[in-house]
Formats: sequence, structure tokens, C-alpha cells
Amino acid sequence: MHLRLSLLRINLNSSLFFLNFFPPRIRPLILPTVISSEFPVTLSKFLNFYSSLRLPLDHSDYTPYSGFDPDSFFSSLLDYSVHKRHLNQIHAQLVVSGLVESGFLVTKFVNASWNLEEIGYARKLFDEFPEPSVFLWNAIIRGYSKHNLFGDAMEMYSRMQASGVSPDGFTLPCVLKACSGVPVLEVGQRVHGQIFRLGFESDVFVQNGLVALYAKCGRIEQARIVFEGLDDRNIISWTSIISGYAQNGQPMEALRIFWQMRQSNVKPDWIALVSVLRSYTDVEDLEQGKSIHGCVVKMGLEYEPDLLISLTSMYAKCGQVMVARSFFDQTKIPNVMMWNAMISGYAKNGYANEAVGLFQEMIFKNVRTDSITVRLTILACAQVGSLELAEWMGDYINKTEYRNDVFVNTALIDMFAKCGTVDLAREVFDRTLDKDVVVWSAMIVGYGLHGRGRQAIDIFHAMKQAGVFPNDVTFVGLLTACNHSGLVEEGWKFFHSMKYYGIKARHQHYACVVDLLGRSGHLHEAYDFIMNMPIEPGVSVWGALLGACKIYRHVTLGEYAAEQLFSLDPYNTGHYVQLSNLYASCRLWDRVSKVRILMREKGLSKDLGYSLIEINGKLQAFRVGDKSHPRFREISEELESLERRLKDAGFIPHLESVLHDLNQEEKEETLCNHSERLAIAYGLISTAPGTTLRITKNLRACINCHSATKLISKLENREIVVRDANRFHHFKNGVCSCGDYW
Repeated sequence: MHLRLSLLRINLNSSLFFLNFFPPRIRPLILPTVISSEFPVTLSKFLNFYSSLRLPLDHSDYTPYSGFDPDSFFSSLLDYSVHKRHLNQIHAQLVVSGLVESGFLVTKFVNASWNLEEIGYARKLFDEFPEPSVFLWNAIIRGYSKHNLFGDAMEMYSRMQASGVSPDGFTLPCVLKACSGVPVLEVGQRVHGQIFRLGFESDVFVQNGLVALYAKCGRIEQARIVFEGLDDRNIISWTSIISGYAQNGQPMEALRIFWQMRQSNVKPDWIALVSVLRSYTDVEDLEQGKSIHGCVVKMGLEYEPDLLISLTSMYAKCGQVMVARSFFDQTKIPNVMMWNAMISGYAKNGYANEAVGLFQEMIFKNVRTDSITVRLTILACAQVGSLELAEWMGDYINKTEYRNDVFVNTALIDMFAKCGTVDLAREVFDRTLDKDVVVWSAMIVGYGLHGRGRQAIDIFHAMKQAGVFPNDVTFVGLLTACNHSGLVEEGWKFFHSMKYYGIKARHQHYACVVDLLGRSGHLHEAYDFIMNMPIEPGVSVWGALLGACKIYRHVTLGEYAAEQLFSLDPYNTGHYVQLSNLYASCRLWDRVSKVRILMREKGLSKDLGYSLIEINGKLQAFRVGDKSHPRFREISEELESLERRLKDAGFIPHLESVLHDLNQEEKEETLCNHSERLAIAYGLISTAPGTTLRITKNLRACINCHSATKLISKLENREIVVRDANRFHHFKNGVCSCGDYW
């Protein structure tokens, strides 16, 4: 039962008293105007303060009675305060009683203000107190640090030192936390020096703060030195160093230290388990992660919010998206980190539509998103490949505070480029104010994806004029752009210019050069280039050479490249298919059969080709010879009509694109029923004349379909945009943007 107290507001012209609660000899406090308020003090606790009081209070003009302790009395009232008006009333009592200069009570008052998040009130009390003690300084610094107002905490610490008050073991951990939160390593290092001078090098709480400081500032080795110097490590010590390694991209070391902690018989807390789960997530060790999950359940921590987020993230990243979703669904009110973990899991495991759907659910439920949420959803939109969806996402961003976020804009540039409209990507690029190397590189890569080599080179020169230093990704984009545009000489020069920027070529750069040389017909030069590489050629390099050999039907060199690929990556279906296609293009059907037998022996099967077309915001899928579509009859009639018009226009089928030993009529029929041809026919009967058709194909476009699509674009007066496994093709007026170089 709570006691309803009549708490009083100061009015010096009135003199109402708590006469029923004060013994006769206790001088009551002057509290004039009554305000009724529910104050959370139980009757028994309240009466305990007064039942033994015998002597009147004397502070200033009062003569004390030994039985009354004002510090305990007001301290208890502050402990039970739940509203600012309670603080106002107690403050009034202190002023009237002359106790407002009591350092103990003011310190207690400041702490109570922080607990009620009355930050301004706490600061006002502090500023009005003359010559604060170390305890009062600690209260104000600890409050700022606790509420993540790290700049204010550091400012107060500076003022504390200027006033001549020496910090103690309670001051320093709060200051170190503030330095970690900003983070300001230089200030933290100065505090570290003070710790030695003041003799706190053996204080475990202070040293734990140093471990966390160096870890959060990226100086994990210094954090380790401090940790190793601790004689008496507690759970916070272990958790700080484990978290430090996990957050600094060294998950294996974090797990090794966790094992040491367990060997030391230290029981982990939920914070340590969060870092361990993160580490197992980073190394994608689901089995060990499951063992930690079991530990979480045994410790009764399965409903701890941060652990739920970590479990969701782990299962999602390791491909167990349904399990991850079960954790997400059992959270009553998921915070933004939980939403992000689930959206990330969907986006990175081939569930792009589900990721976008979850983001739209967030918006519908008015859940506040952050920059990470938005970037993950943009990634998912890029994977879906729908231009309509991409435009919706772009419009959403334009209405939010993320419109000028450089990270978001970089993701938008990539999304628009991958959804087939490099011009919208350029609009985002042009509006971005503070362009860093990542923004410039994204635009260069976008142009490269669409075969606009010259524009990519122009952007690179503008980047240099802007004083932005290129990185390795910049040159991947440049080399790709040159490769897709047939700019052999320019690409060669860019590759050799990398050393002037101090950039060491990676496998991806070498693969681009091999592809550049190979696709232009310089197969022997490409082979010599590989033989003279300073690093061991990888799968991407030999794969580029094999692809070029298929184009120019160089069987001997292609077989050599295939042997290297089978050695490096024996279970990759694509390598066997490439070699089989090489043999088929040369009509070496017996060798084709041998490759297929080899694939069956290894349990490998060829990926089926399919094409997607976007109609009214919806994607329709087609496979080779697909007859399952509800409108198949209309599609078939449109295909026949197209074939007649193509032949009338002089189109000759490229029969070598058929990779099976068939007669001519069968070959022509097979070519006519390739998935992209079906998608085009469906697009023509489903859209108004002049509408752009947008098609995504999971494999590289064949020569026959490429030639046919060029002519169809002219006959139908349509732009047809096709994204194959390598790049974009923009067909218009009988011409492709790739210049027949792909």
C-alpha cells in the first residue's frame, strides 16, 4: 500500500506543516501550497523515519536532535522519486532547510536527476554548487557517459582537472568510456598516462576501461597488452577483449580467447556470448554456433534481446533463413537491429523479394529505419533487377533524410546500374555532394557494366581532377569497362598505371586483362601474360582464357585452361560446360560426350538457362522450350510471326549456337525457343507498341539470339535491354550497345 502524501510547493507567505507526522519536538519544514501527488513510499518505510525521532533538526538556525538524520531522510526520498515534480518538491525542502549546500545530498540529487533523465536539472544543480568534491564530479561525468553524451563527459573531466580535483577509481572508467564512445584515441592515451601517474595500473575496473578503449579505437594489440597485464581478470575483462577482437575483424582470435576464458572457469555473460556468436557467424561455423545457442538456452538467456539479434544474424548468414525468421517472429517488438539482421539474411541468401517485402512491412508499421536498413534493401532491389522496384526505392530515399547519405547514394548508383538504367545512376552520382573514391568507383563500374567504356574513362579523369585517389576497385571498373568496349590499348595502359598509384594488382585485375586480350583475339598474348604473372593464376584467370578460347575455337589452348580449372575447382559445373561448349562449337561431338560422362561421374549437372521479363512491375520466367505459360499459344504464334519477319529481312540463323548434334531443322527450332526469345515474344504481346522490354538472363547470351534481338528491335521499333551473366546489352534500331563485342 502506498501512502498518499501531500507534497508542498514553496510559498514563503504561508506556513502549513506536516503536523500529523512530526513528533512535538521536531521543527517541521515550511511547505505552504499543497499539491496532491502519488509518491511511491510505503507507509511502513515512511513511518520508520519518524517513529524514533526525538530531537529537533538544526541546520543553520535549527538545534539538532541526535535521532534525526537528514541525509538518510532526503536520500531515501530521492531514491523513490519517479517524476520531475518530486525532484522539485524535494529541492524546495533542501533550499528551505539550508541543506542545499550538503555535498552528499546534492550528489544524491544529481544521480536521481540522471535516473529520471532530467539532464538539464542535473547540470543546473551541479553548476550552482560551489567547489564540487570528487564525488559530485563523478556523478556528473558518470551521468553524461551513461547517457552517451561523451563530449560533455570529456568536457566536465577537463574542468575537473582545471579545478584541481584529482580523479579517483570511479572517475576514470567513465572518462575512458567517453573516449571510447567518440572515439578519441589521443585523449584516451593521455588518460592512460594519468592512470599510471595516479597509481591505478592495478585497478581492474580502470584497466577494463583501457581494454575497451583501445579495442573500440581499432588498437586491438594495445588492448591485448593491457589485458595480459591484468593479474585479477573478471568477466568484464574477458568480455572486453573478446568483443574487441570480434569487432576488429579477428573472429578466430576472439574464439581462442573465449576458449581460454572457459579453461579459467569463468562463466560467460550474455555480452560475451553475443561476441562469440558474432565470431562464429563471421567464420560461418554454424555447428559451433549451434553449441553456443545451446549454452544460451541452458543459461536461460534465450530471450535476451541482443542474443536474439545475434542468433537471428547467425542463422540468416549461414543460410538458415527460416530458423532466423522464427527468432524474428518470437520477438514482440523487434528493434531496428533485428529487422536489419533479418533483411540482411534474406538479401544475402537469394531471398531478395522477401527482403524487400520485410522492408515494406517496416514502413507500413512505422518502424524507424536506419542507413543500414536502407542500404540492405537497396542491395535486395538490385538483386531483384526490377526497374520499377528500383525507381520506387529511389523515390522513397528522396523523401527521407538519407537522400544525401553518401553510403546510401553509392548503393543507389549500383542498384540503378544493375537494374538497367545507368542514366538514373548518373543522376544520383551528380547530386552526391561529397564524392569519395567509393562513389566515383561505383559510377565507373556502372558504366563498365553497360559497355560505356569512354564514359567510364571520362569519369576517371574527372575523379583525378577532383583530387580523389583511385583504389583497386576503381581499376577493376576501368578494366571491365575497357573489356566490354573493346578498348584493348586503353585497358592495357590502365593496368600498367596501377603501380604509379601504389596499387598491387589482384586476381580480379589479371582476369580482366586476360579477358581483354582474349576477347580481342590475342589468345597467345593472353597465355604469355598468364605465364608471367607474379602470383599464381587463379580460377578467374583460367576461366577468362577458356571463355576466349570458346569464342575463337582454340581447342588446344582451351583444353589446357580447362585442365588448370579442373585442378583448382573440380566441382564447378561451369568449367565443364565451357569446355563442352568449346567442343560443340567445333563439332567435336565425341569429346562433348566425354565431358558429359565426366560430369555425371562427379555428380554435376548443367544449370538450366532461364530468362526473366518485367511486365507492369512483375517478373515472368521462361526456360528453353517452355510450354507451361498460360499464354503459351499466343507466345507461340508471336514467335512464328517473328521468325517469318526475320527471314524476310534476311536473317540467317547461327546454327553453331546449337550445342547438340541435331539436323538443321531441329537446330533452327531449338534456337527459336531459347528462353530470351520466349521472353521477348511475351513482352511484345503484353505491352503497348514502343514500350521498352527489360530481360534478365542467367547465362551468357548466345550469338544467334544476340543477332536476332538486334533485328527484332528494328522491326518492332523497340528498345530491348538484356542483362546476361556478364553485362547489359541495349538493343535499339538494329544495333547493340556492346558493338557485337561481348
